Amino acid sequence: MRIISHQTAQLKTAEIISDDLLIVNAEDTLQLIVDIYYQGFDRILLFEKNVTPDFFDLKTRLAGEILQKFINYKMRLIIVGDFSKYSGQSLKDFIYESNKGKQINFLASFSESHY
Repeated sequence: MRIISHQTAQLKTAEIISDDLLIVNAEDTLQLIVDIYYQGFDRILLFEKNVTPDFFDLKTRLAGEILQKFINYKMRLIIVGDFSKYSGQSLKDFIYESNKGKQINFLASFSESHY
């Protein structure tokens, strides 16, 4: 895992580069948040490939469990990927609603993140 730092006037973002699954469960999430927080970052940018596919199946409730950790620890999250391959309307609605706020965002490309 490698971290690329992006700084704006307000936020310091950790872009996580890895070929591995980094978030498989809530414990992985908490460990990642703690590691990034103690390095002084305000936000984490992950790629879809680094998150277990079960996350995107809302029936597993894993997305809620994982995202609650980010909310509880006030760590912003951006997940970059192609979410069109997931067919469920519930997930599409979930992504749409998440993107209205600033805490959790799902984006098609890194350039949409505005760091």
